[in-house]
Amino acid sequence: MGFFTKDIKTMDDLLLHGLQDIYYAEQQIIKALPKMIEKATNRDLVAGLKNHLEETNKQIERLEKAFEKLGKGPSGTQCPAIDGLIKEANETAGEIEDKTVLDAAIVANAQAVEHYEICRYGTLLAWAEELGHDDIVRFLTTNLNEEKAANTKLNTVALRKGVNKKASTAA
Repeated sequence: MGFFTKDIKTMDDLLLHGLQDIYYAEQQIIKALPKMIEKATNRDLVAGLKNHLEETNKQIERLEKAFEKLGKGPSGTQCPAIDGLIKEANETAGEIEDKTVLDAAIVANAQAVEHYEICRYGTLLAWAEELGHDDIVRFLTTNLNEEKAANTKLNTVALRKGVNKKASTAA
């Protein structure tokens, strides 16, 4: 179906569809994160992924409140983008034997997901503001800020906590 479908006629329809898209995406991320945590060996990476799993649960709760404020029940619509990112992450992880290289791949794959979420939340926030949906702006702003912070933490794990350095010296 994709992000843009024929049933979208108004900006409000577009906002609702975008919320359904990110709601579905967050649900898929909840399923994917435990697998990433299980495969990761760097303790800072593991801790960061566990923390983001907790944040993602809270983000889903905020999205449910946003649906409620719009008078809609929370629902998702399939998101081929997040499905593709998760599929690629799973395939990559299955191909890498060296644990230090795998940690670097997990960081990269997690950042791809974060960038997708940052893009979606930024757009949804702009639309909600334009439409005057001030009651959901704060939920979207909090989620967006958490996604940006998660991406920054992943950068730190890769660069300052040694994940990339260790991976670069793998045999």
